[in-house]
Amino acid sequence: MKKTFRIGGVHPHDNKISAGAATEIFPPVETVYVSMAQHLGAPATPVVAVGDTVKAGQVIAEPAGFISGFVHSPVSGTVKKVEPRADIAGNMVPHVEIAVEGDEWAEGIDTTPDIIRDIPWTPEEIVEKVKKAGVVGLGGASFPTHVKLAPPKDKKAECVILNGTECEPYLTSDDRIMQERPEEILLGGVIMMKALGVDRCYVGIEENKPAAIAAMTKAAAAYSQVEIVTLKKRYPQGGEKQLIDAVIRRQVPSGALPIDTGAVVQNVGTALAVYEAVQKNRPLIDNVITVTGRCMPVQHNYKVRIGTPMSKILEVAGGLPADAAKVISGGPMMGRAVANLDAATVKANGAILVLTEKETRRRPESACIRCSKCASACPMGLEPWLLNKLSRAGGRFDELEQERVFDCIECGCCSFTCPAGIPLLDMIRPAKAEVLKILRSRPKKQ
Repeated sequence: MKKTFRIGGVHPHDNKISAGAATEIFPPVETVYVSMAQHLGAPATPVVAVGDTVKAGQVIAEPAGFISGFVHSPVSGTVKKVEPRADIAGNMVPHVEIAVEGDEWAEGIDTTPDIIRDIPWTPEEIVEKVKKAGVVGLGGASFPTHVKLAPPKDKKAECVILNGTECEPYLTSDDRIMQERPEEILLGGVIMMKALGVDRCYVGIEENKPAAIAAMTKAAAAYSQVEIVTLKKRYPQGGEKQLIDAVIRRQVPSGALPIDTGAVVQNVGTALAVYEAVQKNRPLIDNVITVTGRCMPVQHNYKVRIGTPMSKILEVAGGLPADAAKVISGGPMMGRAVANLDAATVKANGAILVLTEKETRRRPESACIRCSKCASACPMGLEPWLLNKLSRAGGRFDELEQERVFDCIECGCCSFTCPAGIPLLDMIRPAKAEVLKILRSRPKKQ
């Protein structure tokens, strides 16, 4: 029987219209703009200057704290600028601008397609290699992977769960890499198992990806410690807490971390990046990006070097259609509207979604009809109607904390299901941010 999580969730149309588009290598561009904010935590500190010559895979920025990461040049060329530049939201973020001059790789990086199966590295060496390669979570949060592979001594990992659900509508990049590079993904999972000292790996894949399930199942036949788990199609099954519940039937308590259930969750794209980092000495300098939308004449999955302007990707994909009204980085449920099309891609960009005005038009908002659909849909067991009421009232942060607003994963199920068209998440998100600020400012218990 297919598994799924037990609380809430919705069933938006999956719109996987780009699932049949094989991954294409995106053509070289003239200039890349590499953000120093490629990960959750402190932006990296540049270690190159204007006029320096760099090679693909060379370190150009170092971590600025424990939760931070290395950043590498995605190309070979000359550094032209080291200065702030606008990201997709229009915020000014430090970038390194590099004029592309060929494609020469840094020494020691294996760029061949050969699969390396022997894993002679110690757990400590694996974690260090992952850290030095700048690998981050590619499921959206961009959390530095080496930190998750070295949990605190009082936290015991029991298994690795690879997230191949790709539950967001329209996105298909994970689907494609599971079809095209299944063994390398599984080897990445095995490497992470060795780093964590566990002997079990699960790969959760939703039922609407039959080709990926077949490819991963075939590859997993060679790995007795790996199990492919077919899941029902349900959003937001890709959330860590929901995936853990679906796969191993354990629920993360309020305020706790996934590791408290014994599970370490990593995206399948992250597993592939771990394999390349450990076995190939290849840093994370590219990723697969779905370029899609029902108004787009052709669907694409491109393997793109980080730092490539989104405007250039759209140009190569055929340009923006005349009826395009909004461009989203990510999916329609949790993605963010792109305010600046000249913004460059970062490691965790998984999709560029183009929508028409009709597809983005909101329903007129009316009064709450007390139907409780939002509460039924919330995968965290919250009451969004109440959180919305407290958020609109302003300043009621103690009550918001009591109602566990900090547990909100911002999945948008509440807004999606509300028959009154109330933009619940729009009100809850900033209130949650304020509550988290208050919680972080409190003295820590000794």
